[in-house]
Amino acid sequence: MAQLSAVSPRLAQADAFVIVAPEYHHSFPAPLKNAVDWHNEQWHAKPVGFISCGGLAGALRAVEQLRVVLAEVHAVTIRNTVSFHNYGAVFGNDGKPTDPACDVAAKAMLDQLTWWRQTLREARRVRPYAV
Repeated sequence: MAQLSAVSPRLAQADAFVIVAPEYHHSFPAPLKNAVDWHNEQWHAKPVGFISCGGLAGALRAVEQLRVVLAEVHAVTIRNTVSFHNYGAVFGNDGKPTDPACDVAAKAMLDQLTWWRQTLREARRVRPYAV
């Protein structure tokens, strides 16, 4: 419970999230599901972007399942996703992606996340979110 008491206030203070999601058995790992389930109000009316890393599918199956789960805690998921297909082959020795399309995808996702962050933060300030 000490770990929850450390994480909960940080999630509550955040105006937006980026989840880095690997794929495990065509889904997302259990600890990530616990992080969502153990918190509820902290996700309400907040945007969530995704970075996924996997094999051929780039963990996009995990992201699609996360979208459904996050909708249940009233989070708003960003459509654009940064996905690393065959992630072991797409990073250079410096740890940076070798494909310039990754920068384009990241910018698009972060631009949308920023727009939703500002919009939803203002909306929550003017009118508290009700479940």
